[in-house]
Amino acid sequence: MKFTHLHTHSHYSLLDGLAKIDQLLDRAQELGMDSLALTDHGNIYGAVEFFKKATERGIKPIIGVEIYQSLEKMTDKRPNIDDKRYHLVLLAKNEEGYKNLTNLLTRAHLEGFYYKPRVDEELLAQCSGGLIAMSACLAGKVPKLILEKKIIEAEKAALRYQEIFGKGNFYLEIQNHPNSPEQKLANKEIVRIAKKYDIPLVATNDIHYLKSEDAEAQDLLMLINTGANINDPDRLSLKTDDFSMKTPDQMIEEFKDFPEAIENTQVIAEKCDFKFELGKVKLPKYDVPSGKTPEDYLEELCREGLKKRFGENPSQEVMDRFNYELSVIKQTGFISYFLIVQDFVNWAKSKRIVVGPGRGSVGGSLVAFLLNITNIDPLKYNLLFERFLNPERISLPDIDLDFADRRRDEVIQYVAQKYGRDKVAQIITFGTMAARAALRDVGRALAYTYSYCDRVAKMIPLGMSLDDTLKKVSEFRTLYESDAEAKKLIDFAKKLEGVARHASTHACGVVISNSSLSESVPLQHPTQDDESIVTQYEMHSIEDLGLLKMDFLGLKNLTIIEDTLARIYKVQGFNLELETIPLDDKKTYRLLQKGETVGVFQLESDGMRRYLKQLKPSDFEDIIAMVALYRPGPMQFIPDYIAGKNKKKKVEYLHSRLQPILESTYGIAVYQEQVMRIARDLAGFSLSEADVLRKAIGKKIRKLLMAQREKFIEGMKKNKIDENIALQIWYWIEPFASYSFNRSHAAAYAMIAYQTAYLKIHFPVEFMAALLTSERNDVERISVLIGECKKMNLEVLPPDINESFNYFGVVPNKNQIRFGLSAVKNVGSGIVETIVEERKANGPYVSIEDFIARISSKDLNKKSMESLIKAGSFDRIAERNQLLLNLEKLLESSRENLKIKNNGQRGLFEGMNFNNSIKMEAVVPASEKEKLGWEKELLGLFISSHPLNNFRSI
Repeated sequence: MKFTHLHTHSHYSLLDGLAKIDQLLDRAQELGMDSLALTDHGNIYGAVEFFKKATERGIKPIIGVEIYQSLEKMTDKRPNIDDKRYHLVLLAKNEEGYKNLTNLLTRAHLEGFYYKPRVDEELLAQCSGGLIAMSACLAGKVPKLILEKKIIEAEKAALRYQEIFGKGNFYLEIQNHPNSPEQKLANKEIVRIAKKYDIPLVATNDIHYLKSEDAEAQDLLMLINTGANINDPDRLSLKTDDFSMKTPDQMIEEFKDFPEAIENTQVIAEKCDFKFELGKVKLPKYDVPSGKTPEDYLEELCREGLKKRFGENPSQEVMDRFNYELSVIKQTGFISYFLIVQDFVNWAKSKRIVVGPGRGSVGGSLVAFLLNITNIDPLKYNLLFERFLNPERISLPDIDLDFADRRRDEVIQYVAQKYGRDKVAQIITFGTMAARAALRDVGRALAYTYSYCDRVAKMIPLGMSLDDTLKKVSEFRTLYESDAEAKKLIDFAKKLEGVARHASTHACGVVISNSSLSESVPLQHPTQDDESIVTQYEMHSIEDLGLLKMDFLGLKNLTIIEDTLARIYKVQGFNLELETIPLDDKKTYRLLQKGETVGVFQLESDGMRRYLKQLKPSDFEDIIAMVALYRPGPMQFIPDYIAGKNKKKKVEYLHSRLQPILESTYGIAVYQEQVMRIARDLAGFSLSEADVLRKAIGKKIRKLLMAQREKFIEGMKKNKIDENIALQIWYWIEPFASYSFNRSHAAAYAMIAYQTAYLKIHFPVEFMAALLTSERNDVERISVLIGECKKMNLEVLPPDINESFNYFGVVPNKNQIRFGLSAVKNVGSGIVETIVEERKANGPYVSIEDFIARISSKDLNKKSMESLIKAGSFDRIAERNQLLLNLEKLLESSRENLKIKNNGQRGLFEGMNFNNSIKMEAVVPASEKEKLGWEKELLGLFISSHPLNNFRSI
């Protein structure tokens, strides 16, 4: 007799299930099982991963869920009533069943969420086709009613489920948990109901972990979930019984009195035959102008781009590359992909949203350059198309895009509006327990002291696993071997390490579908308080399903560029277009040669600035190389690059054919594209084959590496290169291929670096104001940037009621930057907006009385007014101490003005001059020390001066 586990929780039953997908499948394989169901609580997060990995192991995957059912209507949210719910296990038999499953889960999360995502009976009836239902654990409706002694209602519930799902598609679930009197009682009544109404039984074990010895670790997981510890008497626990993946023999023995319940696991497994279609790309349809095909339209756009980029008569090299790329794009079926991307990129640019010049390998595509997706000429910079799209290994290429981070969401909203909000969503991601976090969580659950757990956790190097720490950190290993408490803590933490802890939104992933997403992917809100919509599948699962996943990345430096351009227009009155910035500007290179690159993208670190001073970059190639080399690994080659550049070291080559490929980087294989060219020019590889070689070396797949090595050496021998030299070249190239960087990406990011350097030297006030604004919440960073401003002979002034805007602003016609009013603590955005808008409408504030008369807002309260005064915002129209002494009078006058405004009286007397003077009591002016203290308190740092200035000459 065979048995299949049909009620199984993985770690995607967040902080409830302990086992990861691989562990479940390995255990099932070990037990000789040929099928297994996955039924996580309220989600199918792991469905695609489970399907893919089970299929690889020869295990039949059954996709299911343990869904939550509301007591009555799923939209009911009655306190202390609707926080309770029933469980029900659903399994997909076929395509219809899977679609119903995704629909149920989407609506449960988006419409029925109250503590948990819930469906109701009405929705189950609408979406029952293709599903098998099982009555679930003791939290199921039938067993729950039995335990409440509502036997008639339990029978009615069972019959109603059978009516909803159809005879033969609803099973009453029995479990064997001998330490639970409730389970025994429920089983007894369930068996009776099954016989009375001819409803089939099925045996399950409600798996929450792999083996019985994992029970305590799972118990700790639940304690972490509820915030309790092992000393809490009322804590929730499954530890009293065995919820492991029992062997088939165990299950058969435990249910020997109910053989049909065992047999039915196989009946159900055979009925469930849903299969995901993986790997087939499903691109959304792009609507082209009437009378044109997508192929025609793409070519038309490209030919327009040819004229714009290369004039009326492009060179033969350009045309050959264009025709080759276009033929590959057509052959691979990715025409819609390029049309979709160019559409939203050009829309963003039309709205003056700064878009990065490229990211990743897409810079190697001339077609992307012609469509205005990128702004890097791949021919000018020797970038390879095959690094982006390999015609011999067809898979959807990545066009990752950087947008000014503040406006990234505008682009996503445009895409959602264009393709339909039901077809576009962001992508879920899961936070997992890293070693330190797992150890601290376990420590809390075990009621260990915080100081003890913290001490142990800090022994673990960041990013290192517990197993590696035990091997590599002797202090940690000694503690583990000598301290029983530490051993217990670490052993449990090892079981929880890597387990999913929470769901959130992927930083940049967006999926665009050709049909309503909820037909193929369940959707949800990422958290209870976030109204955005994300897929329940993470990005790898989305890609496996063939859906179009785009990375919309928000880059702060592009916002800095955008804000700088806006300030240039506002202050100097002209629109600077990034495309017009010359790449041979002497002032910009002098800035780089001096290492004055604080605030310059990618070139700001102390180490980079030191190297720039040594290198003395004189052309754009040097910036590309430094972006590529300044990383762990290749950083060791920077001195050689500098020596080559400065002609302090003779460059030697293992073979003369290497020189044309490597001479621009002084004999160093800085870029992956150079490795690919070596394979092509010396070993006879096509560029597509060379890309396979690059991946093999980069991923260190030994079997693939050996095959590529043999092919590489044989190819060189065919090209009359001595075998000994060929071997030397292979061993020389291997480490470089591991370290080398994507030149397309380096060139694009070097472009942003150059643009920020250019703006810094030519528009210093506007650039530094934008940079300060971007870092406004980081006091330490602001302090560094103010120091940089001083080096640049720029003055940073405290906030001022007549010159400050929301954030850091430029003082026109002066080398001055003014703090924004929002920088003042206790001053909200509402009052800042009121102050600025009133000043724009009716001119500067001429006195404190004028300010009070004009700013009648509920946001002008004692705290905000006092903070503005102390920060020096009124210094040009009044003295700080006098304002503080008379603060109550000022506020009383403000309240009177607000009362008049709210009563509608102001309009009756518009234009009449009232005497708004406020009789101010005299006081000794604030000392310099007091002023500086207030600045430090309210702005986080000293602005107008420094307490030690008087001692600096001593």
